[in-house]
Amino acid sequence: MPGEILSQNEIDALLSALSTGEMSAEEMKKEEQTRKVKVYDFKRALRFSKDQIRSLTRIHENFSRLLTTYFSAQLRTYVQINVASVDQIPFEEFIRSIPNMTLITIFEVPPLDGNILMEVNPKVAYSMLDRLMGGTGDSTETVENFTEIETKILTNLFERSFDNLQEAWASIIQIDPYLKELEVNPQFLQMISPNETVVVISFNTVIGESSGMINICIPHVVLEPIVHNLSVRYWMQSNKKEPTAEQSLQIEKQLKNTQLSIAAELGNGQMTVDDFLHLQVGDVISLDQKINEPLLVKIGNVPKFTAQPGQSKNRMAVQVIESLTGEGNADE
Repeated sequence: MPGEILSQNEIDALLSALSTGEMSAEEMKKEEQTRKVKVYDFKRALRFSKDQIRSLTRIHENFSRLLTTYFSAQLRTYVQINVASVDQIPFEEFIRSIPNMTLITIFEVPPLDGNILMEVNPKVAYSMLDRLMGGTGDSTETVENFTEIETKILTNLFERSFDNLQEAWASIIQIDPYLKELEVNPQFLQMISPNETVVVISFNTVIGESSGMINICIPHVVLEPIVHNLSVRYWMQSNKKEPTAEQSLQIEKQLKNTQLSIAAELGNGQMTVDDFLHLQVGDVISLDQKINEPLLVKIGNVPKFTAQPGQSKNRMAVQVIESLTGEGNADE
């Protein structure tokens, strides 16, 4: 079991106790040997590994960037959203940590079972509402209830915002989130057991002159079917997926329409710069290739065929004699 990290003050206190004789090295060693048991709270069971938490952080950092763009366009003001923390806690602790009256949107995310929550601080929610109603974005801390018009406006705003979550999760799973209901009192939420582990992603949110928090709560039971996909190993494997048959057909179709430069070389010759500068109409340039030898045909700069010169419908042309596949380096 790894040792605890001591602060500088604790280190100074231990050194002082040793130097003054208040504690001996033998006593410290004995105390260390007796501390073999670590208290574990089963109500705060850690269901996600650090690796999986890091993956969730990366996903929602991307989501925060998409949300910043979305809300900036919808509210027509300065918006900045950043991931503040990603923690796994009991659902009951999450409910206690948010205000008694706040804005909570509940989403379903098929094909995953269960619901996820987006809790928006009242200050942020009313700032958004004020901007959408044509105001300057002034907010209030008080949440009593929303009128039908206000509910409809906020429902449309947050329902479209979760299209960004779909994009952020696309590398893990294709979800189709939709808004189930909107609530203002967290005490009415009966989603899961109070002791069930949830992941809470907290976002620092700035809208104009107002600021507050947005929290997304995802129960462990929702992510359990895909929790193995949150490992680094899965991310590395997912980057090596073979294209599907449809993708291969599309790639082949695009390649067939690709334009290539083809050149038939009559030969090569050398001359001085002085001779080149004095070239005139009617001058003859000697080449290093005999007239009865086949021409070299290059695709790009790669030799691919040999051919013989001729005419086709009063145009200069070449007829392919032999393929040089394998003699040129296609990576050049």
